[in-house]
Amino acid sequence: MIDPRRLVVLAALALLALNPGMVAASPAKPKPAAIPTVAPPPPPAEPLPPPKIYLFRGAMGPFFSTGMDRLSEKLTKAGFSADVNEFTICRWIGDRAISSYKESPAPIVLIGHSMGGLCSVIISEMAAKENIPISLVITIDPAHATDDVPLNVERFINIFLSDSVLGGGNVVAVPGFRGHYASYDLKENSRVSHINIEKSDDIHRQIVDMVTQLPRIQAQSQGDAVPLRYLVPGDTLVELWDSGVRLPVRRGDTMESIAAAHRVPLWTLAQSNSLPENATLTPGQSIIVPRHLTPPDAAAAMAVPPSPPAGRK
Repeated sequence: MIDPRRLVVLAALALLALNPGMVAASPAKPKPAAIPTVAPPPPPAEPLPPPKIYLFRGAMGPFFSTGMDRLSEKLTKAGFSADVNEFTICRWIGDRAISSYKESPAPIVLIGHSMGGLCSVIISEMAAKENIPISLVITIDPAHATDDVPLNVERFINIFLSDSVLGGGNVVAVPGFRGHYASYDLKENSRVSHINIEKSDDIHRQIVDMVTQLPRIQAQSQGDAVPLRYLVPGDTLVELWDSGVRLPVRRGDTMESIAAAHRVPLWTLAQSNSLPENATLTPGQSIIVPRHLTPPDAAAAMAVPPSPPAGRK
């Protein structure tokens, strides 16, 4: 006679054979927690080499464009390579500048007076055909025949006299231009003429400061640049803003308060926004404010000031 206890054991073994999952799995040893890998910080960007600066005199330059020689001396004293050239050898200098860039890329700066201003734009067009960027072009009362600013120019400033016969080039940018652009018409300043407009020590100082900043400025800082075009009031010193920025108007803002907060003359806001100086502003309205091209670490200087407390005007 078969022992009933033996039958129970045999039945249990049969069930386990048909369904192995019924066996209690022994707890697996916990795997050690993975140590998160931290990506090493990117290497610091190498500073750009100092710009190579090419200056151009106008017609009879040794007599009437001597301010370009003085500017070259100031740039050289500041540690830059700055050559002064006659506009008559414009294309030869352009070929040399392009070859130099291909051998050792460095920001290119072109500054010209009268026909030298026209030459600066011609060289920019030559560089555009070679896909070479031009970091900064400054034209000082360029000839009327000066072409439009090509797309490869990152920053363009024109200082001119619209009623000038010898210069008077009201240079504009080609459609689609996205760089920094600023135009300053000084025709209302009776002390400025075609033969002394390039000799201003104050303008020279600002140009040296701007060139000094160039190697520290990221190329992408031009994305939100708004073009500026000013008729500068008579007897007013020119401040070389290179473009504008759009800022939202907040409750309590006035034309005067915005001008004071950003340390710009009230007339600049009126002109760049086609508004009277006492215009009433609406919260949320966009307003253009001129700005200097500053390195990224100085961007806080353009920060919007805090809104005034409720009830204050």
